[in-house]
Parts: sequence; structure tokens; C-alpha cells
Amino acid sequence: MAVIQWFPGHMAKALRQIREQMHLVDIVFELVDARVPYSSQNPEVDLATGDKPRLLILTKMDLADPEVTKQWREYFKEHNQPVLALDSRAHNVAKVVTKAAKEVLAVKLANEADKGMQKRAIRAMCVGVPNVGKSTLLNHLVKKNVAATANRPGVTTGQQWLRSSAELELLDTPGVLWPKFETTKIGVMLALSGAIKDSLYPKDDVAIFAIDYLRAHRLNELQARYRLTDDEIAEWVPTPELLLTITQKLGMCDDYERASERIIFDLRKGKLGPISLEVPADINDEGYNE
Repeated sequence: MAVIQWFPGHMAKALRQIREQMHLVDIVFELVDARVPYSSQNPEVDLATGDKPRLLILTKMDLADPEVTKQWREYFKEHNQPVLALDSRAHNVAKVVTKAAKEVLAVKLANEADKGMQKRAIRAMCVGVPNVGKSTLLNHLVKKNVAATANRPGVTTGQQWLRSSAELELLDTPGVLWPKFETTKIGVMLALSGAIKDSLYPKDDVAIFAIDYLRAHRLNELQARYRLTDDEIAEWVPTPELLLTITQKLGMCDDYERASERIIFDLRKGKLGPISLEVPADINDEGYNE
């Protein structure tokens, strides 16, 4: 499997700006994709945040397996990491996020009140990998379209301050990755979830990874989506051969590159049902970090 990397100059600049602006905020909202909440955590954010309070927000939960999302919430809580899993489009999202931020900052806010300091808005920095849904969340927190959205990475290119309410102000930042992914699997996970430009990775490699996952965890959905017979999807059929079969089923002759893109987009858009590509138990799997 090819090694996938993507760290253009504007991301290095964005990371530098995040570090420079960190002293201006009370809390960091780190958005991660609920389908890959481990792989979409940026280690550079850890370094930039330091001791700053942080709220982990699992986005796109409507596309993830709800039972697995529950496992991830418990996992992060057990590791003393405040966490929210939410649908960014929910009508009460601003209230939920503001309440969670207040809980994380309870001691700091109480100390300020005891000192007689004037009540003020919480200032939060929003960070995350590309295409994680920051702009969608921010638009619903602010209740207007102030951040450009699209189902592709790299839409937000600069920082901007936004006001959610008298209680919450937000610093939006561009989606950033990190210079070198620790494992090949993390790169594939990020590509499959949409965090990496689609022109920058071998689609057949990522599609084969997706098919392997679906065969192991969502066999019925895979078979139904691409009208596969029991023989065509049998366990002894090599995955590359199955990819070619799906290509033909889609009426794409031998254009497996185009079919690979279709499979990736189908999974990414929830066409094969809600899917979580990793579970907390994976982290302790010796082979997971290869």
C-alpha cells in the first residue's frame, strides 16, 4: 500500500498561527471525525495546546456507528478528555457546546467570579483536520453562513473571529494535518474520510482498504449496494478481483480507478450505512500501528 502524505505550505503556516494565537483563548475545541476519532486527532494540536483546556468534539456522528461512537465517548472520558458527540446541524447545538465549555472551564470561571472580574464571553479556538466539519459547526453556532462549506478539504484558508452569543466567541482556523503520519493506516483512514485531497492518493489502494473493511464488518451492505452474488463475494475471492467485479457491476468496464472513487464516495457519504472505521480496542492491537 502506498504511503499517503499531505502537508502543503499553508498548513505549516496555519499551525504556526495556531501556536501564536493560543494565548488569546480560554479553551480549544478540537473537532475529529466520529468515524475515525483516533486517526483524525492531530498530534501537532497536542503540542500547540499544551496545558490549555480542550474539548474534543466528534463530528459527523450521523455517518458513524452509534454504538461505536458511544464506545469512543467512554474511552475519552476514561482518559480524562472532555468529549461531545453531536450533529452540527441540530437546532440546540450552540447551547450544548456552550454548556460543555462552561463545564470544562468551571474552575477558571469560578475563580474569575471570586475575584470580582466582569463576566465575559468564553473565547474558543476551533481546530481540526481538513473536511472535518468545522465550518458547518461554526455556521450553526453563529446561526448564519459565515464560514464557507464544501465536501472537500482545504475550503477554510485563514483565521477569523466569530461571535456565537454573549457567552461564546470562536476563532476559526484552517484544517491542518501534520508533516508525517505515524502509520500507513492513518493516511488511508484520513483519505477515506475525506481529509486528504482526492487527487493526492492512489484510489485503488484506498478502495481495497474500504472493501476489506466492509467484507469484515458490513458484508450484507457491500453485497446489496453492488449487487454481488454469494460466489462473487466469497471469502476466497481476492479483494483486487472483487474490485474488478464491482467495476463491471457499476457499468464501468475495466475502469477500476473510477469505480474505486465511487466506492470511496459511497462509504464517505453514508451510502453503505453508518460506519465507524476504528474502535477503541484497535488502539491496543499490535498491528494497528504498523
